[in-house]
Amino acid sequence: MEFILELDPLLQVTIATLFTWGMTALGAALVFTTKTFNQKFLDSMLGFAGGVMIAASFWSLLSPALEMAEGGSLPAWLPVAIGFLLGGEFIYLIDKLLPHLHPNAPLNSAEGIHPKKRKRSTLLVLAITLHNIPEGLAIGVSFGAVALGSPSASLAGALALAIGIGIQNIPEGAAVSMPLLRDGLTRKKSFLFGQFSGMVEPISAIIGFMAVAYIEPLLPFALAFAAGAMIFVVAEEVIPSSQEEGNKDLAVMSLMIGFTLMMILDVSLG
Repeated sequence: MEFILELDPLLQVTIATLFTWGMTALGAALVFTTKTFNQKFLDSMLGFAGGVMIAASFWSLLSPALEMAEGGSLPAWLPVAIGFLLGGEFIYLIDKLLPHLHPNAPLNSAEGIHPKKRKRSTLLVLAITLHNIPEGLAIGVSFGAVALGSPSASLAGALALAIGIGIQNIPEGAAVSMPLLRDGLTRKKSFLFGQFSGMVEPISAIIGFMAVAYIEPLLPFALAFAAGAMIFVVAEEVIPSSQEEGNKDLAVMSLMIGFTLMMILDVSLG
């Protein structure tokens, strides 16, 4: 922890998101360890990822945002509510524009502008990339709050968020690479496509960090914005994808485990 404290805040957030990208690559690397595609395994991992994202949205983002908004000229709930809804609306717009394909979904159900002109591999990568935008924003905003010296933010809490998102990036990487392996791509290509989806996290994290590190009044709004974006992704894509193949109970129990683990991380470290 002392080593991290001595680093420049921008370097801290960069290292944190390089870690989460590495976890995406680790998940994608599961294609080198198995010869068969296990649908129950993928569905359980997607459920786990959803649980982590839901817990992170409250414990690491919404709760601190409400604390930071207290004492202002507006009711504390107002900037948080607006930020939360706009975060969901932001991802909704990207969802309608960005060509992508949900894990487990047939190619003819691809969404976005002109998805039929894209390869299945590209559409799957873009789907997980859509997940990683709010995750990167959340990490960047959390480290930005620490850089501002907000009493409701701590470096331990920001690191807990990065660790939790890193853990759930493992199934997200696998959610791209395993279906591609099943579709006939080589293990190497499946891995490369899977890890590539995590590249957007460092970029979106730096954008989120820069947005709040120098504009303190935006902080409660920005935290809630990241939370709204993550909840939209969970509700619109992660949970439905985890249950499309009939493994509902397994997916739900995995979600509960993911939520519990992220709650423990945030409360114990934050």
